[in-house]
Amino acid sequence: MPVDFNGTWNFVRSENFESYMLALGIDFATRKIANLLKPQKVIKQEGDSFSISTTSTFRNYFVQFKIGEEFDEDNKGLDNRKCTSVVTWDNDKIVCVQNGEKRNRGWTHWIEGDELYLELCCEDQISRQVFKRG
Repeated sequence: MPVDFNGTWNFVRSENFESYMLALGIDFATRKIANLLKPQKVIKQEGDSFSISTTSTFRNYFVQFKIGEEFDEDNKGLDNRKCTSVVTWDNDKIVCVQNGEKRNRGWTHWIEGDELYLELCCEDQISRQVFKRG
């Protein structure tokens, strides 16, 4: 049985986020603001169907997908690029591969204890964020 990602998750910390945003081509001012944010994630999961809302005082982002089904992802709340994405299970992790302007782009979510991990990758940069169940 897959992991249950349902819940509200509050930001705890992040590593290498500045370099990740630089690899995405995000401008200086936006990077500085984004590094100060403490976003909250709300994940709703029904079997293999997910919706993830990420909210902050600066920008919000919403994505909805079903495991294994390709979808068009509009990253308006992030870097304003569109890409084609697919999310799959890798044991107890959900892994998204994003195909678009940047190579090696995507993310992975997994849970350890009461913490949600998010690993973001773009080009040769990897950032890790940690959230705690609220």
